[in-house]
Amino acid sequence: MFQSFEVVSRPEQAAPRIAALRALFPKLGINAFLVPHADEYQGEYLPPSAERLAFLTGFTGSAGIALIMEKEAVVFVDGRYTTQLAAQVDPALMSGGDLVGEPPHVFLAGRRPKGLKLGIDPWLHTLKEIEQLKQALSGFGGELVLVEDNPVDRIWSDRPAEPKGKISIQPDHLAGQKASEKLGSLASMLSGKNADALLVSDPTAVAWLFNIRGLDVAHTPSPLSRAIIRRDGGAMIFIDSDKIDDPVRADLARLADLAEPADFGPAVTDLARAGAMILLDPAQAPFAVVRLIEAAGGHWSGQADPVVLARAIKNAAELSGSRQAHLQDGAAMVSFLHWLDCQEPGSVSEIDVAEALEDARRRTGDRMQNPLKDISFETISGAGPNAAIIHYRVTTDTNRMLNAGEMYLVDSGGQYQNGTTDITRTFAIGTVPAEQRRFFTLVLKGMIAISAARFPVGTRGQDIDPLARIALWKAGADYGHGTGHGVGSYLSVHEGPQRISRAGGAVLEPGMIISNEPGYYLPGSFGIRIENLLVVTEATPVDGGDRPMLGFETLTWCPIDARLIDTALLTREELVWLDAYHGEVRERLSPLVADAAERAWLEAATRPLT
Repeated sequence: MFQSFEVVSRPEQAAPRIAALRALFPKLGINAFLVPHADEYQGEYLPPSAERLAFLTGFTGSAGIALIMEKEAVVFVDGRYTTQLAAQVDPALMSGGDLVGEPPHVFLAGRRPKGLKLGIDPWLHTLKEIEQLKQALSGFGGELVLVEDNPVDRIWSDRPAEPKGKISIQPDHLAGQKASEKLGSLASMLSGKNADALLVSDPTAVAWLFNIRGLDVAHTPSPLSRAIIRRDGGAMIFIDSDKIDDPVRADLARLADLAEPADFGPAVTDLARAGAMILLDPAQAPFAVVRLIEAAGGHWSGQADPVVLARAIKNAAELSGSRQAHLQDGAAMVSFLHWLDCQEPGSVSEIDVAEALEDARRRTGDRMQNPLKDISFETISGAGPNAAIIHYRVTTDTNRMLNAGEMYLVDSGGQYQNGTTDITRTFAIGTVPAEQRRFFTLVLKGMIAISAARFPVGTRGQDIDPLARIALWKAGADYGHGTGHGVGSYLSVHEGPQRISRAGGAVLEPGMIISNEPGYYLPGSFGIRIENLLVVTEATPVDGGDRPMLGFETLTWCPIDARLIDTALLTREELVWLDAYHGEVRERLSPLVADAAERAWLEAATRPLT
């Protein structure tokens, strides 16, 4: 299994650890400390050695930050994690904060604690975060204290070792572009901007740029690494040499000078002392890097990492690989769903089902000679009220049976060498109450609206986000997460800059892969989400229109449970879209499904509704 269901933290563990952290405050000259869910590379998904927030507080979500003060502690999370936070932390010890509406710098500006000396680890915060904190603290005389050795590490006696995952090369026929060509494009960009060097501090950007993949972070195949690209075409990549075997070393040595992670700071300092103009991304680069440049008398300029947009716009080979990966994943989903429909209500648990799905992906990958390399994130497998926890992680403590009269939600994905998948389906276990079917249909209406959307060049994710919500809004309901996120090409399942959400300010461009996943959640009762991946298509004319419009191509092929659909709530156009989608699911997947009983199930599951 690529995932474990063991309990990794408990609320009662936090009290002695927070007390031990506070005991270090006087020696550090602070009376508060920030513990973000971040590592020195500013990744969303972390190696076990960097899970400081989980170790200290018990909260295991992928986004959050703890503010530990002398007599108070607050853990800030976004709307995906409010229910999870309440279950994982001790309410007598910590309160919950709003990471989006009132993040730490806004919280502190409102509270104005007298004599605040706020400690931070400068490697775990970006320049953008530090500027926000400094501005907030200046309003009431607070002080920001940079702590060189993270105090959480001092009290973490059994901290896991740093990862040593081996690095592999992503073949050119899957990458679609040679690494040397990508590096050449960046060198030309630097010349055009009259800059001398670019710091690439995001490991997934380094992985894409050099066409390498790694095993350092669970479910995300990017090695922990950084790079410096120079205007003269030279490059340095900073990566643990223990992860590189001789063939990979030979390939990388043709592209760049290889150095250890510890050499990164001195290399930045040398550039700065030589008077180089260094480009970096203020929203990605650790603040510690800016300090190194400024301490050496160097110059830097902040701009969005150009690798991020280049990586987001998939080339023809990446799109072809993703289409193939999704077809294979669809065949695995059919095998899994047929199995699930054969189980009696109350006979299987959330863990049983998650294991069966992973096994279906593995068996299908072996049969189709495109092995499952990993899952793309820990499977969200929630039955009944557990499905209302947006980022629910089933454990041996929370494991629940799939009972009759309830809905079951499974959000999962696979990592294949030719693509990354992410799909959510919600299913009926027995006969589900009419009210739950109503909400399922309202969510489906939003998912269809995004899938069928046409929109002009320059449209941002935030411009089309309301399309997914309008049916729910009319019913007096909404959901507390974004509608869609970018997805990588055998890289991170969460990739920017594109997203469909209220905060999705990046322009949607042809070739970007993005999820479409509206939902609805009634805490303590049920949860619904339906998700397909889409790719933005080139602008084409619309009959009777006066300008070409972008649109979406669907990548995900899997039946949507017709037992949960109230067809009376769907328009004629929505029914036509759904029947056409199911017809294409049937046509594309039937040749890939080896078992006759599974093909018969697929035929029934995609039967037209009109």
